[in-house]
Amino acid sequence: MSDQTTYDIAIIGGGIMGCATALRVAEGGMSAIVLDQGDLGQGASGVNAGTLSLQIKRVKLMPYALKGHHLWEEMGDAVGFAKTGGYTLAFNAREAEMLQERQTLKADAGAPIEFVSNNRLRAAEPNLTQKVEAASFCAEDGYANSSLTGQYYRGRLRDASIPYREGCKVTAIDRGTVFTLQTPQGPTRATRILLAAGAWLKPLAALLDVDLPVNARVNTVSVTERMPALMSSVIGHATGLLTMKQKANGTVLVGGGWQGIGTPQEGRGTVNAATVKPNLALAQYAVPALAKARVTRSWTGFEANVPDFYPLAGALPGITDAYVLGCVRGGYTIGPYIGQLMGESILGREPEMPLFDPGRDFEKDMI
Repeated sequence: MSDQTTYDIAIIGGGIMGCATALRVAEGGMSAIVLDQGDLGQGASGVNAGTLSLQIKRVKLMPYALKGHHLWEEMGDAVGFAKTGGYTLAFNAREAEMLQERQTLKADAGAPIEFVSNNRLRAAEPNLTQKVEAASFCAEDGYANSSLTGQYYRGRLRDASIPYREGCKVTAIDRGTVFTLQTPQGPTRATRILLAAGAWLKPLAALLDVDLPVNARVNTVSVTERMPALMSSVIGHATGLLTMKQKANGTVLVGGGWQGIGTPQEGRGTVNAATVKPNLALAQYAVPALAKARVTRSWTGFEANVPDFYPLAGALPGITDAYVLGCVRGGYTIGPYIGQLMGESILGREPEMPLFDPGRDFEKDMI
């Protein structure tokens, strides 16, 4: 394939953040192209549990999560959005103290979180364990269907006449008067580039001799067979080690950041039974009827992070006209919004909220 076009920007990575950025810069008049080594939205954007819970977001990121959550709601049925409300549970005094402290801070940051009595909890979710010490509730919590991510953004890019290439791994980046990206489908030329490749950011930046301090978590998600109605809300745990929801078809999705095995460079990660078991045990403790459920599948997905667990969003250090976006803990919720902010910055505009300097002192910001 020979493409003689020189685009205003080439975006490497066709997940939520890369696609959202492409849409915003195109709205601002730039010509953009999106390249993905696999299929659009099939990395972290497409293999996570789809939880849209404000209760599990970091305080500093809450304003971004609120904006992102609103965008998911606007997407609606196209992404399988459901606002169910969500409960976060504590099973002992230590967890209750943790819940009180953390959720109070998040409520102060703008999340509509409240603490609820056991009577109210049991009236709403009668299949939960009776061994609940404390619980918080957020009416805005819910979920979307992450498997629809690629289909949704593929349609949005087509509607905006933004070209995209799937199965198009960038193997080299040559710097001259413009950037030339070498791929199996031929070279792509652009005046600017955005690295938005999630867990693959580190080797991608290395093509420009930039060392990004990116690590990758190998999060595991499991799904059960179809079950009778067991819960109507998103259910979480004070430690963050459990997120759970029942879909309209009766299947129950169970996550919580338990780790699988592997690295992005080795391909897709693999499930570790030693971590799946405690994840499912915690789910069963919260909802005892899950003891009767068979797990039909467990899978992993890579989640990129840097040492302070805040995003990379801004200019790539030392490389003119190159940008990086990724490494957001809770990126599924925040992704559509931070992609818009990144687009505004690339267009030379002042973003509505500040971005996160990729060249910052990570040790200093680890609070």
